[in-house]
Amino acid sequence: MAQDSTATTSTPRSKQAIAGLTPPQIGEARIRESMRTVLGISPGLATLARRLQQSIIFLPLGWFILLFLFLYKLGPFVSRRYTLTNRRLMIRTGWSMSVSQEIALANIDDVRLDSNGVDPFYLAGTLEILSGGKVVMRLEGCPEPEGWRHAILNAIAAWVPGKSFGHFQGASEVKSESAAK
Repeated sequence: MAQDSTATTSTPRSKQAIAGLTPPQIGEARIRESMRTVLGISPGLATLARRLQQSIIFLPLGWFILLFLFLYKLGPFVSRRYTLTNRRLMIRTGWSMSVSQEIALANIDDVRLDSNGVDPFYLAGTLEILSGGKVVMRLEGCPEPEGWRHAILNAIAAWVPGKSFGHFQGASEVKSESAAK
């Protein structure tokens, strides 16, 4: 039996033991991704639902408003995800999750937490991405905003040569610190 000399050899696929450990020169790896919270869809309705849940009589109405906002969040044409990779930060929208806004990690100068946009009930807030001294991107209704902020800064420190923002702090450390407050 003759051997087939035209057999194709498959290229080995790079496997990641831990997410985000692929260098940007080799390929783009997702570090963190999440959907915006109901606070990012409609801050007014989300605040109303929170206040309605504080009373026993209007509790079901608050749940109904949250159900509407949650189903809207999952809608195929209006859904929005925030994605951090080892190369860039993106806002992806729609059914196909096409990129609607992005910024390279090398272009990010700082990440700031909008103090007016933080809501401890929903554990959500607004992050502002700064580049060149101005806000170039806003992540509204971002879940666990302090953890996201540290994840972005740590990704920059890890993957952008020459940029560092001080002491490395893991996102799990931030989460445990915010729970202790």
